[in-house]
Amino acid sequence: MEKEQQNKTSLAGFILLGLSSSPKFQILLSPIFLLLYLLCLMGNLGIILLICSNSCLFYAPMYYFLSHLSLADVGFSTTIVPKMLQILLSQTDTISYSGCLTQIYFFVVFCTTDNFLLACMAYDRYVAICHPLHYSTIMSYRRCLLLAAGSWLWSHFRGLLYVLSLSNLSFCASREIPHFFCDLHPLLKLSCSDISAIEMLLVIEAPAAMLGPITLVVLSYMFILSKVLKVPSASGKYKAFSTCSSHLTTVALFYSTLFATYIRPTSSFSAPRSRVASVFYTLVIPTLNPFIYSLRNSEVQRAMRKFLRSLFQQR
Repeated sequence: MEKEQQNKTSLAGFILLGLSSSPKFQILLSPIFLLLYLLCLMGNLGIILLICSNSCLFYAPMYYFLSHLSLADVGFSTTIVPKMLQILLSQTDTISYSGCLTQIYFFVVFCTTDNFLLACMAYDRYVAICHPLHYSTIMSYRRCLLLAAGSWLWSHFRGLLYVLSLSNLSFCASREIPHFFCDLHPLLKLSCSDISAIEMLLVIEAPAAMLGPITLVVLSYMFILSKVLKVPSASGKYKAFSTCSSHLTTVALFYSTLFATYIRPTSSFSAPRSRVASVFYTLVIPTLNPFIYSLRNSEVQRAMRKFLRSLFQQR
């Protein structure tokens, strides 16, 4: 009987309730989210194009990791936002069982990749400020390549782990997910199977996967702070801190929303709070990142001016 119910769910899929129960409010939100998504695509793809077309930036570890971060942000938003816009604009709120698992898989992959890349960028800043004479040796292109590849591979492993765990569950109650995408906590609330194993995974593995990189970020900045405070001149201190400001802003935005949403048991899940936080880390933060890294970064600005100049000269 349980197998039959699971098969029924597999055929019927789920209903995503979206951001609000008010259709008028959802229609009002659609142009805002469409604009943010287009800005996200243009900003992040622009950063990737700029870095890949400029060898000085591409072989600089910080910008090499930034290009991967931008790629992960594009994937992160594209996994979620097109379906959200479909719900807002056409009121088509159904998603297939396989589509739901696919969305969760790529959500975990891109979220984890963001997490690990932010840790790689923090380590890069630590080496640049605390060990400047050995920077080129420690942060060689080969090492950066291995760090980036490791981030992507581990992310795909985590995505597969969660999807395989979810694929064994039965969903025989309501099919309504009070969210605009297939998120783990609301999906587990619909299951009539024993979810203790995946609950354990969320309570132990998920914090560990986040705390590892964030511990590296915190330790890196503790050493950076200790080093910078020893710099005698105020201008020297400002210059050192200014190279980290963009990364610190991204770290603060990303981890604050992510921890508020996922580091808690499923029983304490709050749909309204989760939806608001999810908008931030799936759309707002990926949209802001290219601007955070480019507006106060003279190297990116110079590369952008050079790229635009060469583009207009060709015409």
